[in-house]
Amino acid sequence: MLAAGREELRKAIAEIVREAVARGGVDEKKAGDWLKKLEEGLTLREGWPRYEVGLAKGALMVRFSSTNPDNIEREVQRLKAMGLEEGRHFTVKMPKGGKAGYVSILKRGLERAAWLSIHGEGDQQRLAAEFVDLILKRAEEEGGDVYEKALEIVRRGREMGSLRLEGFEKEFEGNGVKYKVKVIDGGAQFERSNSGKTLLRIKITAEVGGVRRDYEITFGKYNNVVGRAVARADAPGGREADAERLSALIKALTGREPNIRRMKDGTIIIECYEGHLEGFMRYAELADAIERWLEEMG
Repeated sequence: MLAAGREELRKAIAEIVREAVARGGVDEKKAGDWLKKLEEGLTLREGWPRYEVGLAKGALMVRFSSTNPDNIEREVQRLKAMGLEEGRHFTVKMPKGGKAGYVSILKRGLERAAWLSIHGEGDQQRLAAEFVDLILKRAEEEGGDVYEKALEIVRRGREMGSLRLEGFEKEFEGNGVKYKVKVIDGGAQFERSNSGKTLLRIKITAEVGGVRRDYEITFGKYNNVVGRAVARADAPGGREADAERLSALIKALTGREPNIRRMKDGTIIIECYEGHLEGFMRYAELADAIERWLEEMG
């Protein structure tokens, strides 16, 4: 199991087996079977168990259960070989007192597996692709909302970090106005508010409608995930024009229009929500920071 995720380790173990055969320390036929598996990297790709896939209060549930601790440990090692982390991507409960234990795949774990199935390398990529196919097939057997939910999570995982902000260009029409959006650069970082909250600040330098400026959107966790930006009065055309350009930039990058709030004092606030954040996660410059922030926020 340990050898499955590392080619170097697999080769080293194969050399040990060959030396053991040469010294008469192991049966040659048995060693031949071991060597075949080690050389072909099949250690953990055989015999996938049946995972339970369903919905629990609207959320996708992916779980393998067993009363045998060895079976649970096998799946833990398989998931780690795939590149998933315990606690971050899946949770484990070992069997106790004759009761079944389980390995439960978190939503972010399935997203990560989907990402690895496209962007991973070697055995990691192979294991992840097999796992994602397995889960989608089980979800399809359940049908309806279960399959749609699984497909949505897998699609989002495959898209994560697949695009780049730098060099992004798009032309589209909104509210009867044609916009040309060109992104020069961007990134994201954490900050602490005066109240101690962990905030996520996304910074994007872009040219929208021929006007170039640095935009900032600050996300915080309140009752919901909310990102806010304030239109600048000193921007070309004033607050209204600045708000329209930022709205166009957000829609171009995420596919969703933000909410625009006009306050009595003339302040214009542009608001984004979790759907916008998921759209931003498609960009390599933002994906890791957003994922870590969402995990910290729970």
